[in-house]
Amino acid sequence: MPPERARGTVEPDGDEHATITFLRAYRHRPERVWDAITTPEGLRAWLLCTEARIDARVGGEIELVSGPAAYRSRGTILAWDPPNVFAYEWNVAPVPEMPHGERAIFRYELAWDGAVTRLVVTYRRITRGTAQGFVVGVHALLDRLEAQLDGAALPDFHTRFVALRAEYPSWSHDAPAAGQ
Repeated sequence: MPPERARGTVEPDGDEHATITFLRAYRHRPERVWDAITTPEGLRAWLLCTEARIDARVGGEIELVSGPAAYRSRGTILAWDPPNVFAYEWNVAPVPEMPHGERAIFRYELAWDGAVTRLVVTYRRITRGTAQGFVVGVHALLDRLEAQLDGAALPDFHTRFVALRAEYPSWSHDAPAAGQ
C-alpha cells in the first residue's frame, strides 16, 4: 500500500465538527476484514475492545467498550451489508477529554479489487476538538488491524500513537475560520 494512502485526513464539517477518512488496503479477502471489524472476537485485539454487543442488522443496537481509554459507546446500526458496508452511531457520554460527549457516525466500506480489500473508514460528525487526537489514534488502531489480519504481533498502541503524532500537524491551524 502506498504510504500516502495510510495517513488519514481530517476535514472541517461546519463550525463544530470534522470528518476523518482513512483509505487502507489489506492483503486479505473482504470476509476476513469484515469479521475483524464486525464481531466481538475480531474487535477484541486490534480495537482494544473489552465489551462488544452487536445486533447485526440495520436498526440493531451496538454497544462497545473500546480503545485505550475504554470509551463506552452506544448507537444504532445504520448500514449492514456483509461484507461491504458497516455503519453505526458512536454515541459517548461526556468524559473529561470530551466534555460534551460525542454523537458521531462511523462507517467502514470494503471492496475487493482482485488482490486486496480496499477499506474506506469514515468517522463523521466528530467534534473538531476530539478529531485532532482521534485521527492519530485511529491510524494506530488501523495499523493494529493490519497486524492482526497478517497474523503478526500487534504494535503497542501508545508507542505507535506517540510515533505517529509528528505525521499529523494541527490541521485546525490550516482550516479556514468559520464564515470564510
